[in-house]
Amino acid sequence: MADKKIKIKLVKSLIGASEAQRRVVKGLGFTKKDQVVEHLDSATIRGMINKVPHLLEVAE
Repeated sequence: MADKKIKIKLVKSLIGASEAQRRVVKGLGFTKKDQVVEHLDSATIRGMINKVPHLLEVAE
């Protein structure tokens, strides 16, 4: 799991999202809708994903 990477895509707009949700999305590295970022699969990243699952799509 240490070397495993996950791809995350921002599938919904941040319009109407709370400030806390916006900060989580920005912390994951997103700047615009439909962008895909890659992160190491860690508990920290998984926790951030779990804060805004309705905005993201995760590919293992």
